[in-house]
Amino acid sequence: MTEQADGKVLLIESQYFPPIEVYKALVKCDTLQLEQFEHYQKVSYRNRCYIAGPNGRITLSVPLSKGKNQRTVMKDIKISNEEKWQGQHWKTLVSAYRRSPWFEYYEPELETLYTRPFNYLLDWNMACLEWANKQLGLKVPVIFTKEYQKEVVDPSVTDARDSILPEPAVFGEPEYTQVFQERIGFIRNLSILDLLFCEGKQSLEVLS
Repeated sequence: MTEQADGKVLLIESQYFPPIEVYKALVKCDTLQLEQFEHYQKVSYRNRCYIAGPNGRITLSVPLSKGKNQRTVMKDIKISNEEKWQGQHWKTLVSAYRRSPWFEYYEPELETLYTRPFNYLLDWNMACLEWANKQLGLKVPVIFTKEYQKEVVDPSVTDARDSILPEPAVFGEPEYTQVFQERIGFIRNLSILDLLFCEGKQSLEVLS
């Protein structure tokens, strides 16, 4: 990982398969910077992502060993693997998206990701980010913060930490067709996985 950021920088917290709103901002930037020295915050995208199911939005949440400790630094947050969460998440993804246009295309490589062991949330999130960026063809360098700064003074950095939260999104109009849209309507700001499974190689164009 390079530690030098050039051009426009987007600073966000580390997230589990980030939502589309993050990617809408990311495609306009030259570098992505991930915060690793913050204290972990509950009810955020740090350890959860949202996908579309037949009855509405489904939450995929990574269980944490010390998830309730608000004083734990993000880079030190450990995953609790006793619950076999990866297998559960994968089964949910298969059930929700097996009829989507592009799921079979991404299935082999993504399934492999869900069988790889991870001990730290930051490492898992980074693996998810790298996988999604690769599929999108998004070549944005990723760097990590070297220390925590409450306020960022660098004018080239857009500080979007904790500005995108797991709440009903109200931005924009539907830009792609979701699997269960005719049944439950369009669900805004789901995980980037939803866009990839529905739009495939056109995903980056949709984001742009």
